[in-house]
Amino acid sequence: MRKVDPVKHEAARQRILEAAVTCFARRGFHQTTTAEICAEAGMSPGNLFHYFGSKQALIEALVEEDRREISEWFARTKDTDDLFAALLDLLDLCVEQVANPIVTRIGVEIMAEALRNPKIDALVKRNEAERHAALLDLLRTAAARGQVDASLDLPKAATWVAALIDGAFGRAALESSFVPAEQTPMLRLLVTRFLRPGDKR
Repeated sequence: MRKVDPVKHEAARQRILEAAVTCFARRGFHQTTTAEICAEAGMSPGNLFHYFGSKQALIEALVEEDRREISEWFARTKDTDDLFAALLDLLDLCVEQVANPIVTRIGVEIMAEALRNPKIDALVKRNEAERHAALLDLLRTAAARGQVDASLDLPKAATWVAALIDGAFGRAALESSFVPAEQTPMLRLLVTRFLRPGDKR
């Protein structure tokens, strides 16, 4: 039996995912055909189906990629001394993503698909639950260090920080004049005044 080179296997898999993202952003999940994805990736249908058995499997993989990226980011903050600064860095990263119209369009497509596809809905809700748990853990640790206001209802604070990030994606998708980079100072100010210890009257 021929051995599978894991590096080449992952490279081919990523190439397919990148091609799928390009096609999905251009025409949407349901209008895009696997033939279009194959053409964009420069490979045969048989090759594509070796890695992903269906178009839905590609969508599921995109949701999983989002989960992996978020998990890796939070894992990198574990040894960070200033967790509040790390949170502001996360906001900057999210604004950078919002500025990418392909990322924004894929986000909208995934949410729309979650409304009609129970399996995608379950994956998205799992991602959101894990993101909330990781964000809450960061806030609790930061509060214990005096970097975040410990008097806040931290579970609700985590929910609203996530809502601000989600709102930026939604605004970028709905409002063509919305320039994410111009909004970064205000987003940082809102979160700083909300979470930092001190008199907020």
